[in-house]
Amino acid sequence: MLPTIFSARRIITMDPSRPAATHVLVHEGRILAVGTPADMGDWGEAHHDDRFADKVLMPGFVEGHAHMMEGSIWRFVYLGHYARIAPDGRRWDGITSTDKLVERLRERGEELGDGPIVGWGFDPLFVPGERLTRLDLDRVSTDRPVVVLHSNMHLLTANSAALEMAGYDRDTDVPGVLHTSDGLLHGELQEMGAMFPVMRRAGASFRNLGGDPESIWNLARSACRAGVTTSTDLLNDLTDEGLGDLLETTSAEAFPLRLVPMLSAMSLPPDAVAGRAAELARNSTDRVRLGGVKIVTDGSIQGFTAQLNAPGYYRGTDNGIWNIAPETLNAMVDDLNRAGVQMHIHVNGDGASLVAIEALEAALAGHFRPDHRHTLQHCQMADGAQLRRIAALGACVNLFANHLYYFGDKHYEVTIGPERACRMNPCASALALGIPLAIHSDAPITPLAPLFTAWCAVNRLTDSGRVLGTSERIGLDAALHAITLGAAYTLKLDGEIGSIEVGKRADFAVLEDDPHETGDERLKEIRVWGTVFGGKPVPAGTF
Repeated sequence: MLPTIFSARRIITMDPSRPAATHVLVHEGRILAVGTPADMGDWGEAHHDDRFADKVLMPGFVEGHAHMMEGSIWRFVYLGHYARIAPDGRRWDGITSTDKLVERLRERGEELGDGPIVGWGFDPLFVPGERLTRLDLDRVSTDRPVVVLHSNMHLLTANSAALEMAGYDRDTDVPGVLHTSDGLLHGELQEMGAMFPVMRRAGASFRNLGGDPESIWNLARSACRAGVTTSTDLLNDLTDEGLGDLLETTSAEAFPLRLVPMLSAMSLPPDAVAGRAAELARNSTDRVRLGGVKIVTDGSIQGFTAQLNAPGYYRGTDNGIWNIAPETLNAMVDDLNRAGVQMHIHVNGDGASLVAIEALEAALAGHFRPDHRHTLQHCQMADGAQLRRIAALGACVNLFANHLYYFGDKHYEVTIGPERACRMNPCASALALGIPLAIHSDAPITPLAPLFTAWCAVNRLTDSGRVLGTSERIGLDAALHAITLGAAYTLKLDGEIGSIEVGKRADFAVLEDDPHETGDERLKEIRVWGTVFGGKPVPAGTF
């Protein structure tokens, strides 16, 4: 097969030595030359492809924090506040009241005929009145399990039948199982230990959502629409069966996405995690990179289960829950660091960030590893002092910039208050300290759309138009770096992807508009044509 020369209106390379170009030469999935027509070199005969002559090419976007659930969760009914687009292109309108939620779940129950009814994406902060209870869901059905996963995936609400199925009653004394003032079950379950018995029996466990072939393809469909050519799956049990499906599905010639699944530290006994990570790494391919581990420390800020330092939550009940005890975290971080396993550690509240920082400090003091790239994921509330310690560790941060828009008003008014909301997801401070930065969507928690994520970091606007901290805004080029080369760096893949340079993989995002011409305020409006994956054009919505 001949090499191909793609021409474009503009190529944004993310390579400082040649930041812009008009042509790129690719062959067998690799980039051979970048520049002007005269720079294509003496490669002999080549095929000229001008289909992108009026479009803009960028490095394929890298989603450094997403989940396979983006492809699997849509088998359940969407109940979120914001309208969403499913992988098949269907638009789902948002839910604005408990009555509408109940109505949509009833409709879903009629479609199914029998069995559990499961919804997802709900967030009580956006629905007026009391928090959703089992009695609300009993209106959907009293004899079938009804389960509603909250948008953060750290909480759920179940009806009476689902709670009974899991063995929960008024005498249940389990952290995260809520009771009303009269001692009866409320219906809300908080964090993994309380949720799993219900999720498993309803067919909605994270393991079940972790990657059958249809889900893997659906994630690729969502990714292509967003210009993403590499995505993480940042919490996966990676069983032998699941790994087999993953490797077989991604090996299809037409499959257009590189995946970086992270082994869930909760899926095995603590002393077995490092060994399993090493075993998985030996199965890596050019489309599936394995060997990293994800650790979940605390919960969700908007769910009031994140671990916050004093003074705690601004309004609402502090239900901070550890998904892994700090002493267990210390031992696991030390073990994985000694084994040379890269860690991605979920920390939402500043209390969780502090515990993770201290665990990394102790582990690296005992066994220093150059270029470890351990990454704090979300890290939304880290203050200046914590960021300085992160910088001293040589660790990375992947900040949840989308929260500024989707939950920013609620953080300002309810969860953490004005001062902390205005400095949350501190992209500018991280960059000023030299901390390697990525930004993310946490799809399906928020939509997979890196250009929107970049817009959030640049503008820091909430849904209502409030600006959350101008001092933490970053420039356009820095935001584009964070969704390409910055994210690739946190995955130890910056030598292969993240920029359009000679020798790297020919993975591109194809845009209808130029971010530098569109400008900061309209960045989220840029249209995505699709991608080029390994040198092969992949129009969005065609597979």
